[in-house]
Amino acid sequence: MNASFTAPVMWTEQIKTEWCDYNDHLNMAYYVLIFDHATDIFHESIGLDRAYRKTADCSTFAVETHTSYLSEVCDGDEVYVTTQVLDQNEKCLHYFHRMFHSEKHYLAATTEIMTVHVDLNARKVVAMPCWIQQKASNLCLQHSVLDAPEQQGHKIGIRNK
Repeated sequence: MNASFTAPVMWTEQIKTEWCDYNDHLNMAYYVLIFDHATDIFHESIGLDRAYRKTADCSTFAVETHTSYLSEVCDGDEVYVTTQVLDQNEKCLHYFHRMFHSEKHYLAATTEIMTVHVDLNARKVVAMPCWIQQKASNLCLQHSVLDAPEQQGHKIGIRNK
């Protein structure tokens, strides 16, 4: 991994009491919520913000996600999420979020996401504007010096001995 560059922090959030379950840790649905908040910030950073959605009548839809729950976070803990762009093309974004405990810096969870750019009127996948494609391409190039995430491309299943 290139020590001079790390995936940028996109989002910081504190775990709320109502997000914790009967195991006294963050419920799995709220890991996804926190990742979704980071996704919104990532999308805004490349121009896929609320103003764009309103003027272009386009947005992104998640078509596949894979979340790995690695360590507990609990009520009151603060977490931060980094984002690494893995790939992109004219219609798709493939990126990876890592959630860390803010104080202890351990990796709590990851999620891999594939989104498509959609015309909201036609409800069809369409190309992103060139300027957004360029921003995504630039990030992808910057992030290409990072190691591939360990959890990238994992499939789910019981491992037989």
